[in-house]
Amino acid sequence: MAEQRQEPLPSARDWVAEHAQQYVATNGEEGHLWRGYPTLVLDTIGRRSGQPRRQMLIYGEDGGNYIVVASKGGADDHPLWYNNLVAQPEVRVQVKADRFAARARTATPEEKPRLWKLMADIYPPYVEYQAKTSRDIPVIILERV
Repeated sequence: MAEQRQEPLPSARDWVAEHAQQYVATNGEEGHLWRGYPTLVLDTIGRRSGQPRRQMLIYGEDGGNYIVVASKGGADDHPLWYNNLVAQPEVRVQVKADRFAARARTATPEEKPRLWKLMADIYPPYVEYQAKTSRDIPVIILERV
């Protein structure tokens, strides 16, 4: 019997790059909804490399701002994109066909409970992610400039 070869699964990096490429090329017509959840494109600058970095993130909306969560699936360290935007808060965002400059900031302790609920209502696994780690998962506000 001939041995069957299975194609390797794409790495997370490859999958995110493919998702981003499809999203950008179609102005969000393809890729805006990921598994039923709204996503945006976040472009940051690498804090060490100085090179552009792109991430696809689930988002919510609040008072004209976009809200994202630096969950990293409940890992004990922040995602690299979050560290990048803390070092360089000027970012680029794309929501569907709308592309714009934004300033990223972490929600204050006063803002966070309301925004955390907003995001957990959109994507319930965030609650499980927070339970997995002692790290306080940041909520980020993307303010159009």
